[in-house]
Amino acid sequence: MTSKKRRQRGSRTHGGGTHKNRRGAGHRGGRGRAGRAKHEFHNYEPLGKHGFKRPEDAQDTVVEVKVQKLDEDAALLAADGVAEQDGDAYHIDARDVAEDGYEADVVKVLGGGQVRQELHVVADAFTAGAVELIESADGSAELSERAEKAAEDEVEEDNNTDEEGSEE
Repeated sequence: MTSKKRRQRGSRTHGGGTHKNRRGAGHRGGRGRAGRAKHEFHNYEPLGKHGFKRPEDAQDTVVEVKVQKLDEDAALLAADGVAEQDGDAYHIDARDVAEDGYEADVVKVLGGGQVRQELHVVADAFTAGAVELIESADGSAELSERAEKAAEDEVEEDNNTDEEGSEE
């Protein structure tokens, strides 16, 4: 089979249309993705703005601890001095157990699995499933002082905004 170059012999424009078309990039509308607005924009996702991204310093870092892991490791935690054992019950601060717990803004206990021992857990937040599992084994889920203080501050802010709104 002959090459394209060979087939183009004798052709004035070598497949480029009229003689005007191959002069620079004007026929293509610029080089690459040149141009603005809707120029060469057809069905192209990455262009344009999409949604809103909160600044990282405004976001709380949340570390999660599974309640089943607390249940499984309760005896080991008590032996290491991280948790306290009171009879059959274990008193656990989730911030002590969580990886990077002291660097996080919020330590949250997640549900799932089974709880076979009486656990008294202190954390900044709990899922409904975690509270249900802990209480079904005669334990308790308590919010930490840090979380209670944050909740009080939030209530005070709400009260202040309500008072400001009623004055206007």
